[in-house]
Amino acid sequence: MNIKTAPPNSTPQETKLVLRDKVDSTIVELPATEANPKNRLVATAKEPLGLRYNAEEIAAHYKKRPLQVWRRIFRVLAPAFSFALGVWLDSKLGKKVKNDLRRAVQLRELLTNLGPAYIKIGQALSTRPDLVPPVYLEELTRLQDQLPPFPNEIAYQFIEEEIGAPPEDIYSELTPDPIAAASLGQVYRGKLKSTGEEVAVKVQRPDLRDRITIDLYILRRLAAWAQNTIKQVRSDLVGILDELGERIFEEMDYINEGENAERFFQLYGHIKDVYVPKIYWEYTNRRVLTMEWINGLKLTQVKEIAALGIDARYLVEVGVQCSLRQLLEHGFFHADPHPGNLLATYDGKLAYLDFGMMSEIQPPQRYGLIEAIVHVVNRDFDALAHDYVKLDFLTPDVDLTPIIPAFANVFADAQGASVADLNIKTITDDLSNLMYEYPFRVPPYYALIIRSLVTLEGVAIYIDPNFKVLSEAYPYVSKRLLTDPSEELRTSLRDLLFKDGRFRWNRLENLLKNARNSQDYDSNDALNQGLEFLASERGAFIRTKLVDELFKGIDAFGRNIMHNFTHLLRERVGVTAITETPSVSSEEQQTLEHIKNIIKILQEGGNFDPLQAIEQISQLIVNPNVQRLGEQITSQIAQKVLVRVLRELLVTEDVEITNQLPQGS
Repeated sequence: MNIKTAPPNSTPQETKLVLRDKVDSTIVELPATEANPKNRLVATAKEPLGLRYNAEEIAAHYKKRPLQVWRRIFRVLAPAFSFALGVWLDSKLGKKVKNDLRRAVQLRELLTNLGPAYIKIGQALSTRPDLVPPVYLEELTRLQDQLPPFPNEIAYQFIEEEIGAPPEDIYSELTPDPIAAASLGQVYRGKLKSTGEEVAVKVQRPDLRDRITIDLYILRRLAAWAQNTIKQVRSDLVGILDELGERIFEEMDYINEGENAERFFQLYGHIKDVYVPKIYWEYTNRRVLTMEWINGLKLTQVKEIAALGIDARYLVEVGVQCSLRQLLEHGFFHADPHPGNLLATYDGKLAYLDFGMMSEIQPPQRYGLIEAIVHVVNRDFDALAHDYVKLDFLTPDVDLTPIIPAFANVFADAQGASVADLNIKTITDDLSNLMYEYPFRVPPYYALIIRSLVTLEGVAIYIDPNFKVLSEAYPYVSKRLLTDPSEELRTSLRDLLFKDGRFRWNRLENLLKNARNSQDYDSNDALNQGLEFLASERGAFIRTKLVDELFKGIDAFGRNIMHNFTHLLRERVGVTAITETPSVSSEEQQTLEHIKNIIKILQEGGNFDPLQAIEQISQLIVNPNVQRLGEQITSQIAQKVLVRVLRELLVTEDVEITNQLPQGS
């Protein structure tokens, strides 16, 4: 089908979308108004493999074409084997392969010639300075946006077919050559004829779908063979390939990419110093995307960014905070945050580009990841093993007994160290080794999450070798634990703060310390959320335990005062103690210190308003559960105070008080 519309400057009433089927020449006209340009139907040449990824249809298509498949296998294996053999011979001759620019260039050219699927592998490697030598890293970075372009004539033809008018009728300016060429398309810089706005025009590569699908078919067949033949492979490799295939097919649909960009803006555009470009829908269709032009530098151009007075490390922190909200809050995340897709704008913002490869993580997995981070930081390996069951890495019937100490061994190097000493790559590698020994399976959703996190961490390490993503993540996780009302995280908070029925004040203090460093943490909101939870039926367990713990703290505090008061009172009435016991134990003294520190943290929180906190508390006082909580505390404290006074006044060790009182008393 070909799209033909009236020129873009026509009125909405005049604009028509003409769908012409090349097979039966049927013509259908549908309105496409400026109010909702996305209502235009996608109508281009019929795709034999469909617009959406379908493994069965692809398999049926290529099973009828065995010669085509075998030719492709040979075209991949022959140059790959030749390159590997050359590297092996160099190593035998004593050459330093990792510093060989000639081999690095060969590898880049090899991946480029093999096509989009292999280019994406190279792009992933280009973000790992901890894995790839610098010479190779620099060459592989060129795969992000410096691939060989395809002819302008084809690009202009696609623009006319997709938008319905030749480029000269849409753009007053268009660069004579692409300013960037990536695995799936190439980008021109232009200016809209209608408004004069600067735009980026992305045009898809020709024959892209055929080149992608045959590689996916071959890799999927290989994954199925490995999954069924190699006993050590327990992960759903086919599912992982299908997940990747779905994302790549979505990436080849620029209408889908435009919708992703708008959704990304709605969810994350409000985050400080995050910028999302605008989509021009009237000039966008399946193979052509017109979006706002962003002036900026790649995030890895550290020296150039510093010359502008911008801190690249700060922008990485912005990216980490944005990624945390993508993965752990809303679940809609950018699965390809390589340096070509992250720009430092000239006014110091982090601009996201290329919204083709996006994915989504469901709430149970989001909560599971938060819990796993908390349990890693707190070395709670028993709970961590159960997290892996929730996250579908382990089946519920697996015996966790030998796995728990295995986790402890994996994190042995981190024992006694702070969370800042951990990084995602190390943890991922260690866990990968563990997964070979025990019945782990990698769920399909996990592959793109790790790709996103590891890619982002690679960018961060390039800018600052000492950067640790988990160190930046834990304040946000702490904030979520303290403020999120979900049942899952409330249960995690309870398990974190209570052990063997006792409240761990040090854990609460650490959570508050970390949460205070989160960008959007509000201590008043945390207090309000906590009180609401305590007042609910779900908070009954913590409410009951907290009564005891609060009394212990208040009792220890009051005992110091009472100790001095009763000592003075004894002197007044003539009662003296033979021996005196310590006013508080060392454990109680530690509890008092934690409580003092917690109060100090709240006061130093910057946005803590005591008057607002009192107002929030007063609004909850009418709640029956809160009233009952207050009654319990008041009653217990009153009883304990009375008993304490009587005991201190009337009881001494080894001496009967009655012997010291006047006769007749």
